[in-house]
Amino acid sequence: MGNTPETVKIIGIDPGYAIMGYGVLEKDGSKLRLLKAGAVTTDKDMPMDFRLKTLYAGLMDVIAEYKPEEVAIEELYFNTNAKTVIFVGEARGVAVLACANNNIPVFEYTPLQIKTSVTGHGRAEKMQVQQMVKMLLGLDEIIKPDDAADAVAAAMCHAKSGEAVKRMQQVNSKLKAASVASKTNNRLQKAILESNKEMREKLKNKK
Repeated sequence: MGNTPETVKIIGIDPGYAIMGYGVLEKDGSKLRLLKAGAVTTDKDMPMDFRLKTLYAGLMDVIAEYKPEEVAIEELYFNTNAKTVIFVGEARGVAVLACANNNIPVFEYTPLQIKTSVTGHGRAEKMQVQQMVKMLLGLDEIIKPDDAADAVAAAMCHAKSGEAVKRMQQVNSKLKAASVASKTNNRLQKAILESNKEMREKLKNKK
C-alpha cells in the first residue's frame, strides 16, 4: 500500500562494519511513527569483503521490505585509529551504494547536527539521545542496539530539517547550473569575438 502525498518513509543509517544500525520512520506531517529499528551485523572472523557483502545484502532486504523514500546517514567522523576509519568508510560506502541502487536520495548529517536536532544540545551523551528518541516517538523502551537508536535519531533529524536541506540543495543546484551557463556564455562570447577579429583581419589583408 503506497504512501499518501503527505507521508514519507525515511530510513536512518548508522554506518559500521561490525554493526550497521538502521531505523525506518514514517513521517505524516509533524507526526513520526517508528516502523522498524534494527541492525545488520557481521562476524569479526569474516574477511572484510564478505562483511561488506553481508552489510549490503542486509540493507537491501530492509529497503525492499519498507521501501523508504529518503535516507539520512551519519557523516564519517575521524577517529585516531586510521584502520577503523577506513573500514567504517567502506561500510558507509556500501550503505550509500545500496540506497543509490534503489534510487533513494541520501542526506548526510554530522553527529553534532543529529544530537542538536533530537536533544537541543550538540554535546549530548548517547543515553540522553536514546531517552529523547524514546520519549519523542512514544516508545515503551529504549531502542537497542545503540547503533539502531543512533540510526533512528538520524532519521528524526532529517524528518525535522530535511525540507530545509532539500531547499538548500535545490538552491545550490540552481547556482551551479547558473555558473555553468555563465561560463558557457562567456566562452561563446569569446569565440564570437575571436571569430569577428579573424574576419576583420582577413578583410584588411584583402584590401
